[in-house]
Amino acid sequence: MDADVIVVGAGLAGLVATAELVRAGKRVVVVDQEPESGLGGQAHWSFGGLFLVDSPEQRRMRIRDSRELAWQDWLGSAGFDRDPDDPAGQDHWGLRWARAYVDFAAGEKRAWLHGLGVRWVPLVGWAERGGGLADGHGNSVPRFHITWGTGPGLLAPFVAQVRAAAAEGKVDLRFRHRVDGLVKTGGAVTGVRGAVLEPSGARRGERSSRVETGSFELTAGAVLVTSGGIGADHDAVRRNWPAALGPAPRTLISGVPEHVDGRMLAITEDAGGRVVNRDRMWHYTEGIRNWDPIWARHGIRILPGPSSLWFDARGKRFGAPDFPGFDTLSTLAAIGRSGYDHSWLVLTQKIIEKEFALSGSEQNPDLTGKDIKLMLSRVRPGAPAPVEAFKRNGEDFVVADTLTELVAGMNKLTAEPLIDLDDLRRQIEARDREVDNPYTKDLQVMAIHNARRALSDKLARVAAPHRILDPAAGPLIAVRLTILTRKTLGGLQTDLDGRVLGADGPLPGLFAAGEVAGFGGGGVHGHRSLEGTFLGGCLFSGRAAGRGAAAAV
Repeated sequence: MDADVIVVGAGLAGLVATAELVRAGKRVVVVDQEPESGLGGQAHWSFGGLFLVDSPEQRRMRIRDSRELAWQDWLGSAGFDRDPDDPAGQDHWGLRWARAYVDFAAGEKRAWLHGLGVRWVPLVGWAERGGGLADGHGNSVPRFHITWGTGPGLLAPFVAQVRAAAAEGKVDLRFRHRVDGLVKTGGAVTGVRGAVLEPSGARRGERSSRVETGSFELTAGAVLVTSGGIGADHDAVRRNWPAALGPAPRTLISGVPEHVDGRMLAITEDAGGRVVNRDRMWHYTEGIRNWDPIWARHGIRILPGPSSLWFDARGKRFGAPDFPGFDTLSTLAAIGRSGYDHSWLVLTQKIIEKEFALSGSEQNPDLTGKDIKLMLSRVRPGAPAPVEAFKRNGEDFVVADTLTELVAGMNKLTAEPLIDLDDLRRQIEARDREVDNPYTKDLQVMAIHNARRALSDKLARVAAPHRILDPAAGPLIAVRLTILTRKTLGGLQTDLDGRVLGADGPLPGLFAAGEVAGFGGGGVHGHRSLEGTFLGGCLFSGRAAGRGAAAAV
């Protein structure tokens, strides 16, 4: 055999699994179609947010959290409804993975990562605030812990472990090796075969060549697939688009590099693996086109606070729970019902300075570079430099001193003038009248008051309530939003050891982890994510599958 285990994919889940295998004394070959510059995969580009429960960071912010509250939120968000009690049901293993993951997030997750040198920003974020009911979707409390160093900071200990093992001859890193098929012997998966691609000098995230220079076949006691999802294949996204969200958007932008193509899903399915929950995915409604792109159709997600007003393409304000940062899928459905692919945020300079963050390691140089002085500038007047750069250079931004000028600019960005000035003014003025008292019937204004009761939000995330049309808060800003593809929530169904399941149970010799496995079980999130759970899902499923594969061989 060429190795004890072959790991397909050198992203976060693959690196975590490899580290576990090496710890268990196994020899590992890691194959990846991208050049070495792509080591770490999508996690490198991430904001580094992690879902933790009852952490020291939360307690310092006077946030009361518990395992029971987190499980309530997870169940209310996931909505497992595809035969979760039936071992053959699509949601059976996703539900079991969810229970195990919440226990992990409330238990050893932080201590394990802390022992590896990972640290977090002191302020805990409140992502995906929910649909409005205690037992419904959303986080009841802030749980979004930003890794000090963002995605690269979270990757660092695992990259170091794998590189050290490679230097000792325990891991063989084979970049530019594209897997085209799984090899089976006597019903068991015993290896992989594929094409060797020509060397590439592409930088991380850039398109790399697909010119073949040869072929390869490797044999091992087990194969562990950690190859990611379908986010860059917009045709696949549209084919699998959830019916409940209406017609798939004609226009999409990509939150992931072009190599995130989902090829291994079909390849593993051809070998007998079961793919479940194909129509579950997590795409963001707050996408903007990157003015300085790295990959094709490169989009960035705005991480908005709760104060911006959200309108559909015709300038009709969305109602509850479709406020910024509250319920991604509900808002996605509302945009679909509008008949257009885009929507608008309308806000003030005062809001953008306090509430706008951009997802991604490259958009947060202070956090990624671990620059404390630069990070402290976030709590001083003025928007972060990357946000101001998008405001100046981004094609989706309109800045104006008056609403008349703002609407004129908005209508110039669309094929036809869809926004009526008088109607937009009427809606904004109605909302503005609601901020004159600490109480209100406007649910979004209520949410702003509630958010500012959270210390972390008041300090650095939520602007004090004010009138949108107050000149002192200006200038006015409008941002055109496009759906941004990101995560695949369904995938290869796996048991709690990461074994890929087929029609008759586990397929001998085959394991999976990370996004290709729906972050565990073929769909640990069910229908909705609580955020901070994608990187965590890669960590948890990669560790479990690595241990499972080590035991199997």
